[in-house]
Amino acid sequence: MAAPGKFDPNNAQNLVEIEKQFAVKAVEHAQTYWNILEKVSPRELKLTKIDDEIFEHTITDFPELKEDNYAKLTVLDEEWMKSKDGKERWRKFIETYEKKVKDYNFGSLIRTDAREEYGERNTIFVTRIQFYAFEIARNRLGLNDAAHEIAKKEAEKERQKAEREKAKKSS
Repeated sequence: MAAPGKFDPNNAQNLVEIEKQFAVKAVEHAQTYWNILEKVSPRELKLTKIDDEIFEHTITDFPELKEDNYAKLTVLDEEWMKSKDGKERWRKFIETYEKKVKDYNFGSLIRTDAREEYGERNTIFVTRIQFYAFEIARNRLGLNDAAHEIAKKEAEKERQKAEREKAKKSS
């Protein structure tokens, strides 16, 4: 959403409330994705209609992601992404999807380490298309397999806990 040319912060709507709404959407998106990782093998997961294009574009425009057995895909390097060069390269990449991917520039939460679950120390904020770029690559390359197993185990623990609580109430 572009800001109007003559933006007057004194007459602006409650921007804090708008930011909270965006944060809530980002958290909901992360929770939904984690729930999907629990239920679907990442290698079989399709996140968009153009996953193939996004994957090829990501690997072509960012060949360093392939280095060291995909180290920069397994553990995201936020400093690299936010460097002057990184920002410019990502800006060009992101703009490509303006008319191709809905909400391409919305904020999303992503796990910095693909082998772990979402958490305060394992989460950064990226655009939606960056989320897709990283997660499509992680899924295709098997880098999210460990997260899939963690999500399944967590879900099983939650089911067992719910069953125990249900059994306590009925006795």
